[in-house]
Amino acid sequence: MKKEDMKKMAGRFYTVMYRARRFEEEVFEFYKRGLMPGLAHLYLGEESIAAGACAALNETDYIGSTHRGHGHLVARGADLNRMMAEILGKGTGYSKGKGGSMHIMAMDKGILGANGIVGGGIPIALGAAYSAKLQNNGKVAISFFGDSASNEGTFHESLNMAAAWDLPIVFIIENNFYGISVDIRSVTKEHQLSKRAVGYGIPGITIDGNDVFAVYEETRKAVERARSGQGPTLIECLTYRWQGHHVGDPAVYRPEEEVAVWRAKDPIARLGALKLLSRKEVDDIRAAVDAEIAEACAFAEDSPYPDISEAYTDVFVS
Repeated sequence: MKKEDMKKMAGRFYTVMYRARRFEEEVFEFYKRGLMPGLAHLYLGEESIAAGACAALNETDYIGSTHRGHGHLVARGADLNRMMAEILGKGTGYSKGKGGSMHIMAMDKGILGANGIVGGGIPIALGAAYSAKLQNNGKVAISFFGDSASNEGTFHESLNMAAAWDLPIVFIIENNFYGISVDIRSVTKEHQLSKRAVGYGIPGITIDGNDVFAVYEETRKAVERARSGQGPTLIECLTYRWQGHHVGDPAVYRPEEEVAVWRAKDPIARLGALKLLSRKEVDDIRAAVDAEIAEACAFAEDSPYPDISEAYTDVFVS
């Protein structure tokens, strides 16, 4: 990408990544204070993937998310107040407090819902892509999932179907190397997961997931390919989650040296080091985002819990 184009997008990328970072930091604080029901799987350290990939989409496109999905919603421009309220189980949340962190969604932004089942979101995004092809409406779906999900049957079945029918979908592996406490490199013979695309006759590429411009460029090309009827692409983004699998996981199974190496690859600091933004621009972005996050936290904390009468509304029983 040309430097002038990078400069044009730097402000947007920095804003989205810093917004996702601050959002997750405050979610962690709510957990520590005992105000958040259940657990949250933080996106800290992986912000550049959501920021770069979502920038390559149109407003009407679809996103299939994961249990580590807050960053996807933030990058898509979801309402921060409703997001934080949902995580605290409040009635003003996106799902009236019933979905919580792991099932957070924003249908108004094309986010089809996070999913607590490993690999569970992949066929959902695939279905959205199939509907787009049937309707010939020019829409594209992105499916985000982790490295361990690439060992699930849903991954292989979805890639096969998408490839066979040239569906407009981009599969993005957010490879942070660990599925809970299991190192993906200890349960796969071929560690470059993008090579799995070969078996389905589709393009596969592995990139530096902490380089927001690389993520954007490769996703943009894959999205254009999908939108033009040429079918799916598999993109493996190498990254690292700073925290444990969830907010209550001390992550003692990871070598301290490895954690230190990846923390030094902080995607936000990396973007700042390119000097595409002035000090004042960075300070202004941070001040504006800090104010947004403070407002979201206050809104969520002050919002009421759903009334008991809401227990069976929006719940479908077969």
